[in-house]
Amino acid sequence: MTDVVQTDQRHAASRRSILLRLGAGLTGLGAALTGVPIVGFVFSAFTRPKHAQSWISLGSIDQFPVQETRLAVYRNPSTRPWDGDSAHVPCWVRRIDEQTFQVFAINCTHLGCPVRWFPGSRLFMCPCHGGAFYEDGARASGPPPRGLYEYQYRLEGGNLMVFGGYLPTLGEPLGP
Repeated sequence: MTDVVQTDQRHAASRRSILLRLGAGLTGLGAALTGVPIVGFVFSAFTRPKHAQSWISLGSIDQFPVQETRLAVYRNPSTRPWDGDSAHVPCWVRRIDEQTFQVFAINCTHLGCPVRWFPGSRLFMCPCHGGAFYEDGARASGPPPRGLYEYQYRLEGGNLMVFGGYLPTLGEPLGP
């Protein structure tokens, strides 16, 4: 009878140890499957460039008449295949004279809502909180803390080029 009890205890002990090891292994596997994406997300900020900025063509300078402001769109250079329409970044182009332009980011400096150009009043207006900007991008009224963000531009072979690649914020405005 004692032999039977000892055999059952050995059998029970080996079953218990197998289940314990199996449980520990599955717990470790679950932790690894959860932890790898989290660690990858945390360290990806150190491996990717912050902004992929480059010179982008807005088109021929002939499509921007002197003393007028027009909407232009460029494709963001740091897009992913699934970005769709959000990869297209609009901006306002003001042509002052034959060789002088101003290119403004479309977003208001208050909360980032898209501003619209009203040629009759010669003002940019923000529909969200009533911010207004003069035609040169300077703040006219409302809650925005500063004027519109202005892109760097250059003329190259009859084309207007902007240095774009991200939407500016108060914390990270466009470069000088």
